[in-house]
Amino acid sequence: MSDLMPTQNLAREPFNPMSLEGRTILVTGASSGIGKGTAIYLAKLGAKVIASGRNAERLQETLNEMPGEGHVGRVLDLSQHELIVPWMKEMCALYGPLNGLAHCAGIQSMRPLQTVNLDYIREVFDANLTAALVLAQGMRLKTCHTPQASLVFVASTSALRGASGNSVYAASKGGMAAMTRSLGIELVRDGLRVNCVAPALVDTPIAHAYRKLTEDGYQRLTAAHPLGIGYPEDVAAAVAFLLADTSRWITGSIMAVDGGLLA
Repeated sequence: MSDLMPTQNLAREPFNPMSLEGRTILVTGASSGIGKGTAIYLAKLGAKVIASGRNAERLQETLNEMPGEGHVGRVLDLSQHELIVPWMKEMCALYGPLNGLAHCAGIQSMRPLQTVNLDYIREVFDANLTAALVLAQGMRLKTCHTPQASLVFVASTSALRGASGNSVYAASKGGMAAMTRSLGIELVRDGLRVNCVAPALVDTPIAHAYRKLTEDGYQRLTAAHPLGIGYPEDVAAAVAFLLADTSRWITGSIMAVDGGLLA
């Protein structure tokens, strides 16, 4: 019995389902940490990145590390919620509609319940939840996204795992996870997929600051991660997966990127 052979020999073409060539993606929080790592990672995959952050000098440092051409930096303080949608309209009029948005900006803060006041609650929720909702409002506008665009939020394993002194931050990130599930369904009709990554401990300036406060606590937390702590590019890879065609059948999902912490 002879082996079957193809009827014709087709040239082998490069296959990279995570390629972002020709796509324009907005990355918030791109001046440091996960946002910076994500902007650089997406640029390596071929995306034209619009890097956003509050600090122009640090944003320029990110742009200097990004390969490729056509990237731009746009300074915006996302705490000014009323400016977000007009800013997005203006930006998309200049650079065209977005193929994707990676929302990496936010604040991380731990505070025991007895020290929590209303101003602190508003600050954390405004930074981590309100800004995300308003960005989604801007992204859904027809002039601000292409067909089959993707919106990815960066939440936290704090939304999925309790910890003492972390109730406000966890609630804000838990709200982001719940919002992702609802928007993932609601915005299908607008041609948008919405997903979220939930990182555990990542080697960022925030983690360095925590380590200075309590070395013993930092070591205990590190030990709870079977694969050790992560790096910004580990989270960026998951964000890239959710922005690319690799996730075209995924919406409303929460992806843990946690070194095995939740296992």
